[in-house]
Amino acid sequence: MVEESVRVVRCGGSRLNFRRAVFSADSKYIFCVSGDFVKVYSSATEECVHVLHGHEDVVSGILLNPNNHLQLFSCSFDGTIKLWDYLDGILIKTFRVGPKLHAIFIPARAEDSVFLTISKEEPDIFQLVSVKLPKSSSQDVEARELSFVLDYVNRSPKCIAFGNEGEYIAAVRDFYLSVYFLKKKKTCNFTLPSTKNKKNAKNKFTCVACHPKEDCIASGHMDGKIRLWRNFHDDKKYTYTCLHWHHDMVMDLAFTVTGTSLLSGGRECVLVEWREGSEKNKEFLPRLGSTIEHISVSPAGDLFCTSHSDNKITVIHRNLSASAVIQGLVKDRSISTGLMVDPRTKALVLNGKPGHLQFYSLQGDKQLYNLDIIQQEYINDDGLIQIELVKAAFGCSGTWLATVEQRQENKSELELQMKLWTYSKKTQGFALNTKITMPHDDHITALCFNNAENYEKPILVTASRDGHFKVWALVDDSDIYKKAIGWTCDFVGSYHKYQATNCCFSEDGSLLAVSFEEIVTIWDSETWELKCTFCQRAGKIRHLCFGRLTCSKYLLATTHNGILCCWNLLSCSMQWSAKLNVSVLEPDPYSDYVAAVSRSTAGSDLFVFKPSEPRPLYIQKNVSREEVQWGVFVPRDVPGSFTSEAHQWLNRSQFYFLTKSQCLLTFSTKSPEEKLTPTSKQLLAEESLPTTPFSLILGKHRQQQEARLNGTSENELIQLPLTENIPAINELLHTPAHVLPSASFLCSLFINSLLLSKETKSSEEIPDDVDMEDKEESDSSDEEKDFTEKAQETNNTDLGEDVIHQLSKSEEKELRKFRKVDYSWLTAL
Repeated sequence: MVEESVRVVRCGGSRLNFRRAVFSADSKYIFCVSGDFVKVYSSATEECVHVLHGHEDVVSGILLNPNNHLQLFSCSFDGTIKLWDYLDGILIKTFRVGPKLHAIFIPARAEDSVFLTISKEEPDIFQLVSVKLPKSSSQDVEARELSFVLDYVNRSPKCIAFGNEGEYIAAVRDFYLSVYFLKKKKTCNFTLPSTKNKKNAKNKFTCVACHPKEDCIASGHMDGKIRLWRNFHDDKKYTYTCLHWHHDMVMDLAFTVTGTSLLSGGRECVLVEWREGSEKNKEFLPRLGSTIEHISVSPAGDLFCTSHSDNKITVIHRNLSASAVIQGLVKDRSISTGLMVDPRTKALVLNGKPGHLQFYSLQGDKQLYNLDIIQQEYINDDGLIQIELVKAAFGCSGTWLATVEQRQENKSELELQMKLWTYSKKTQGFALNTKITMPHDDHITALCFNNAENYEKPILVTASRDGHFKVWALVDDSDIYKKAIGWTCDFVGSYHKYQATNCCFSEDGSLLAVSFEEIVTIWDSETWELKCTFCQRAGKIRHLCFGRLTCSKYLLATTHNGILCCWNLLSCSMQWSAKLNVSVLEPDPYSDYVAAVSRSTAGSDLFVFKPSEPRPLYIQKNVSREEVQWGVFVPRDVPGSFTSEAHQWLNRSQFYFLTKSQCLLTFSTKSPEEKLTPTSKQLLAEESLPTTPFSLILGKHRQQQEARLNGTSENELIQLPLTENIPAINELLHTPAHVLPSASFLCSLFINSLLLSKETKSSEEIPDDVDMEDKEESDSSDEEKDFTEKAQETNNTDLGEDVIHQLSKSEEKELRKFRKVDYSWLTAL
């Protein structure tokens, strides 16, 4: 058996807010870029219907094909333009342009031409060019003839807009507005004051939008103002009016389809609708959660959508009411909690929006829910020092959750809180149980639970820079009013006033390892006595973990000086050490493998090994060009089938890791989309439909039908539904309508497939027919006697729970007459 090669794939968590989202012509679907993919979402159910994959680099722009509303254009940093059939998720054609493409524009009257933003050889200088897409039957077409249009444009597509059905182009950069008329090939430039005083310094352009029918340009600025430009055909007679509501920069602008309203958004998390271009006539949709970065309008005009800084897309009705939210992996400023796995839902848990933990489904590539830890209103102010969630850990199979939050304005003022949350089966969520103010006098560096099954009461250990580690135990906190439990400090340990940097429990929970700068200490978890110490003097300990299963007698540690050490706990001696600059050290809790990610000049390398021997079992160079900051093993729902020694570490768990730019990657043989056949994709789309009462009834009926079929014995005669497993019906239902033959051709095939074959006879029917022919002349009394004997034989036969109804001789005669009827006339339909 030849195994497939393991490769690094982007498993999700990519930015959904990198570019504006695009609606389909009927507003049923929303398209958004997601790394090097294009995702197709249902605007009603929020489910991902298709993933269009084919680009080799980040997708930088998407637009509907104006000549065919069932097709979609996409451009990428890989220098190609791809044309998709988004309903079937099929790549139709690839146009190879060459240079790195940053944006794509298609005006209404363009004939086989697209406009692209490309980068020049000089850094930070971009051009707007036009490319004519050649007509060819080939799927891979060269389109390298570029025509220059505008120079020194902004790379962001929000800074370029086409107006009045493609008659002119408006482009903004810094303090300049350029209007290029395509027919006249004339450019008019407009400048705002920038250096006279501090007030004018915020006149910088941030975005631009053009009226769909009139000669009007709307521009957004750093000071929160919106300017409506008119009469811009002349450099001297132009005029503009100001609209001002935003207190900070305007992030994006968009006109409605008819042009009667202008939509704007910014850091206030409020969508503003300016009606008829009047400052007095405006409507608001507040509390959208985070900064609005992009605004899109559907071609039908019935829906809007906003893209937010927390990697979220909000679908909004025309009456300014939010109808759906598509939430991706939230990109926080720093993932200080690391990557964790919720033992109950197997979801990935990490920092989300400020003050929250996000629970993210890796299988569905969507956020399940947010847990508000800080429970305070977030104030969006750059100069304000916020309360930060810095540590979190799960314990007791997901029953307990410990979190640490801190706020520090200067070195002498530190606000520290530790919260213990318990999982409530009634509410299916976490509820606050204990809140401890200032559990330590300095920053908490690590916390861990004793997750051994043989310990009845949970134990939590925290380590801090104040030189102590504390053991917290769960005790009875009942009073005369109610029964309750709470957490209290049970033990405080230290070692020569060194700072405690890491802590972890052994697999059976009998030992606790705590690192104090360069020294590792081993403590008995029953008596909290110091058993032994390990000192390598190779630098401060960065990571600390015990081995698992067959390697539970080993202790691993990494240092800031680039040394990986392994100690044998039975002999209390160094087993082996290696020179390796490890940034991530993660043991697999379901096997005895350990993954180590090291930093090198070319990127990050992965080493998988067992602590019992220093020889790596698997090495993957350059898993990422940037630094890998966190990693975690997630258990598989279905165990893998890898047989080679190098890939057996992927059988029970899957390793996910997060890069510095917060890109979530993993190891796989195939991407999830490549594993799907066309029929599976169709079934996946059907499963993504919303849950309705009818679907629940149908699902219950199917379950009962399957249980009935599985419960019957082999000797029982079962007549399956006629429409199952018939190729004609499967072809008819699962083949796209535009490629099907005519209905007259399919009709005869379809009708014939529904008819029972004359030759199909069971083993019980054949002797019955012979017996009927031999005794056709017998009297009625003999028939009744035969029927009685036949019924008795049937009752004595073991047919399982259900008994087949036995037909009388007269009924069987009637059936024989129907079998001889000629149904050939149906073929003429």
